[in-house]
Amino acid sequence: MNSEYNDIKVIGFDADDTLWVNETYFREAELEFAKLLSRYETANKIDQELFKMEMKNLLLYGYGVKGFVLSMVEMALELSNNEVSNSTINSILNIGKDMLNKPVELLEGVEEALKTLSNDYRLILVTKGDLLDQERKLKKSGLTDYFHHIEVLSDKQETNYSQLLNHLDIKPSEFLMVGNSLKSDILPLVNIKAKAIHIPFHTTWLHEQVNDDETKDKAYKTLSSLLDLKTLLN
Repeated sequence: MNSEYNDIKVIGFDADDTLWVNETYFREAELEFAKLLSRYETANKIDQELFKMEMKNLLLYGYGVKGFVLSMVEMALELSNNEVSNSTINSILNIGKDMLNKPVELLEGVEEALKTLSNDYRLILVTKGDLLDQERKLKKSGLTDYFHHIEVLSDKQETNYSQLLNHLDIKPSEFLMVGNSLKSDILPLVNIKAKAIHIPFHTTWLHEQVNDDETKDKAYKTLSSLLDLKTLLN
């Protein structure tokens, strides 16, 4: 075992874009939304304004598909000066329903890695977003039995992680977090003296992106897949 991780007893995993595909579906939905509103603005402008609307509504709706859909509806009304048709609103709602009904596509090596790691560590799922949607995806994933604990947080900041670790009686020095988002899965853990491993996904939501100054001198490792995590720890 890599001596750097000798004290690790519990491994936390992010869900979306760490265990299964998620952000890809949001990008596809944004393209469909831009097509629906193309008579009012350019695709680039619609995308920019929708992101602003999501940020404006984040504290009200939280993360997830449902808040995203409400932001699309509000954006459609604003861009059209409240003239958008009922048919278009219905199409926006159907975009959201389609997202919620997507199959769960596991990323490479996920189940194999969880199966192996669960023999030596307590595994917990630490995600954020809409509770019902995350429960649905977890059930469809077939991964539930690998986790000792499942937590859906309203946000992933240092305070959220500290409260969770305290609640589960886990010392930061004994905890390793694995995720695709530097902002949500890596930096908060490094800042509370836990370990973290970054496994990038090919696309990242603008809200989750960080600059080089934020990651400078931060102690975390980057791997290409969960299969590499097995190798690193074993």
